[in-house]
Amino acid sequence: MKFTSRKVETTYFENPGMDNTEETLNLAYRRASELEIKDIVVASTTGETGVRACQIFKGFNIVIVRHHTGFKKPGQQEMKKEYEEEILRLGGKILTASHALSGIERGVRNKLGTIGMLTIISETLRLFGEGVKVCVEITVMAADAGLIPVDREVIAIAGTSRGADTALVIKPSHSNDFFNLVIKEIIVKPREK
Repeated sequence: MKFTSRKVETTYFENPGMDNTEETLNLAYRRASELEIKDIVVASTTGETGVRACQIFKGFNIVIVRHHTGFKKPGQQEMKKEYEEEILRLGGKILTASHALSGIERGVRNKLGTIGMLTIISETLRLFGEGVKVCVEITVMAADAGLIPVDREVIAIAGTSRGADTALVIKPSHSNDFFNLVIKEIIVKPREK
């Protein structure tokens, strides 16, 4: 789709958080329909937001990205089994992987107290809000896993702590090509961090 100049509505929530989940998903669905985007990437820790996204985005290629196993406690997966099963039943895909913008670097920081380039990138993206950073991160993770295309726009949905409060239109890239990723539009985000 070619754009010359067009006004596009962006929604700003007064505060971040899970109370914004339903509206975020609905706004993202509306924009996906307008732009004919069929690939959706959603962050979900427990799986609750993932289930709701799968219900709303029926018929889309929907990828639910969860924390890697052991994120909070060694050997433990935070996504609840009943939500995992429902996501799969609804046709969603689940991606479990190390975080693209931390991974091993977080382990180095925790052990040695030093920061690296990924931390700087993450903190820079957080200037726009936690959800923006997570949207970029899960898009890269899903692209690296081959679950979304890198030759067309996708919508990424994430939140601040729990639920969803941020949605972006993104032209994805793989991690080895990170700086070719483009945030095309902000559909919704909180005004406060």
